[in-house]
Amino acid sequence: MEILATIWFVLIIVLWTGYLFLDGFDLGVGMLMPLLSRTERQKRVLLNTIGPTWDGNEVWLITAAGATFAAFPHWYASLFSALYIPLTLCLLALIFRAVSIEYRGKGHSQAWKSFWTWAMAVGSAGIAFFVGAMLAITSTGLPLNDNGDLIGGAFAWAGWPAVFGGLGGIGFALVHGLIFLGLKTRGDMREKAQRWARRLLLPGSIGFLIWFGLSITHRTWLAAVVLAAVVALVAAYFAVRSGAEKAAFVLHGIYLAAGLFAVFAGAYPNVLPSTLDSANSLTIASASSEDYTLTVMLVVTVICLPIIIGYQIFSYRMFLGRIAETHIPEAHRVPVAIRS
Repeated sequence: MEILATIWFVLIIVLWTGYLFLDGFDLGVGMLMPLLSRTERQKRVLLNTIGPTWDGNEVWLITAAGATFAAFPHWYASLFSALYIPLTLCLLALIFRAVSIEYRGKGHSQAWKSFWTWAMAVGSAGIAFFVGAMLAITSTGLPLNDNGDLIGGAFAWAGWPAVFGGLGGIGFALVHGLIFLGLKTRGDMREKAQRWARRLLLPGSIGFLIWFGLSITHRTWLAAVVLAAVVALVAAYFAVRSGAEKAAFVLHGIYLAAGLFAVFAGAYPNVLPSTLDSANSLTIASASSEDYTLTVMLVVTVICLPIIIGYQIFSYRMFLGRIAETHIPEAHRVPVAIRS
């Protein structure tokens, strides 16, 4: 039944929204590591704001990709084969970001720390760009033939939708990271984060706003949803100006959720439109798995997803406090505890 495929289409969009909302601020903090902090202690403040949660946030990315593979295998096959180059670059960026967080504290020279700091920044920017670009591409379409194969070469995906989505991803992550730092830090770092959030919130949203606005060309009633996203964004701006970081963080998330709803509601029932011929577009009906598979997956999701959300809420509550430079001890060498 199409109802099951529709439910899974909605769930996958929810998973991608959750990933961008949660890992978005991690990526923003990663990009800000060499830019917002001057001293080593300040860099460690930034790193400690995301240290307990960054790897848990990536679960949403893995789950979104896995759910796409299981629920819509034809969508997964066409999208991932057509976007082989940006997916490979995104994977490398994910590796660099993860390794930099783990390796940065393993060396003591300035060159070592500087290399991994920039590796984290570049890796985080790469993830934000390619995830934003790929989501924009899957909603606006690719030149697909009647077999679901890409026409036009390995770079046929490179176009204005990829640029707007990629730059929008970077802009969203930067602003989300700044708002998060205002929420999680004290003193000079909090003031700098608030100041730069005020400066970058509106210009950093241009890429995503253009992408969101394209949805109106498919269904005019989505103009109301895009307007709601804009209202939430403006409200987030005034919340940042007034120092209400919690409200700003939530409103920035509402802006994202409303915009993504408009984008994919405009594309529905297509999961991957074809820019060559609408008859070649992949729809929820033509790209989905069998009803039995979708039903089993839905039962498992209903059981497991609340557990995952509950665990993440618990972990965030455990690390709810603000972090200041006074909380960071001086760097020191740990003696080897292995006897020869």
